[in-house]
Amino acid sequence: MATLLPGTKLRPHMKATKCTALAKLQVQAGHTTFTCATTREVVGMVKAGLGQDLLLANETVDASRLREMALLQDAALITVAIDSDETLHAASTAGIRNVLIDVNVGLPRCGISPDGAGQLADRARNLGINVRGVMGYEGHLMMVTDKQEKIAKVEQCMALLRQAANDVGGEIISAGGTGTYDFHHSTGVTEIQAGSYSLMDTQYAQLHLPFKQAAFVVGTVISSNPQWAVVDVGLKSLGMDHGNPSIDGHAVWFCSDEHTTFSPNDGPTPQVGTRIRVTPAHIDPTVAQHECAWVVENDEVVDRWEIDLRGW
Repeated sequence: MATLLPGTKLRPHMKATKCTALAKLQVQAGHTTFTCATTREVVGMVKAGLGQDLLLANETVDASRLREMALLQDAALITVAIDSDETLHAASTAGIRNVLIDVNVGLPRCGISPDGAGQLADRARNLGINVRGVMGYEGHLMMVTDKQEKIAKVEQCMALLRQAANDVGGEIISAGGTGTYDFHHSTGVTEIQAGSYSLMDTQYAQLHLPFKQAAFVVGTVISSNPQWAVVDVGLKSLGMDHGNPSIDGHAVWFCSDEHTTFSPNDGPTPQVGTRIRVTPAHIDPTVAQHECAWVVENDEVVDRWEIDLRGW
């Protein structure tokens, strides 16, 4: 990814990893700007010395949470997404100096209407806040598989974002994600907010992206018979909103709170005590459910990374 989107063309999203140890590797790869989903992520990144340019790409109405970030603004460039007078008021009350206007480009989630973006930016500047530009997330297009359809739909979304950018001003037009990272060559976007690319999951693997699966939940077979086996990895250790996990060479039947039941595609079922790698379907919520990640090379543990930005 650092080759495809070098330096500040990529603003890696910390919601995918919540891990400053991994973020340090992204810095070593040349990235100096980061996206965050929570105030905890922002504060943790600054305290880890990774706060050159941090964007809280999420609406926050709690001024006390924002104030904790605002106190760190001399140590880091911190920018907050806003999409309403309420979120603007919270940012102003907390003493936030920089904002982006979050624009609704088609995903029914956060974001102001493109027609209202310029007026919100004017109100922010009237309060003495610097408006750095706009952001919009075409998240509903991440898993579109037809390339021409995806190109057309991404352009439709980015046309709305460019409209808002013309009204808002500023130097930043921020958008995209792992599923659309290579669809912005001519959309006017200045930076891509991709995060899952660094670890990957089975959903994004369906797009045949040039990124390898790097994260697994390792479990132990705790029950086995000729028809199926059970590994002690279940709903409480996996992000399940994108479906069942996968196990190489096996068919996953279903997941329970603490178990995944599966059967081999060919051959005998694994014996009790066998270690099994379970591949999550959605990496972001999976990582957030674990306290640490073990870094492995050739099946040997070589490091331990704290998932130090998890929680609220």
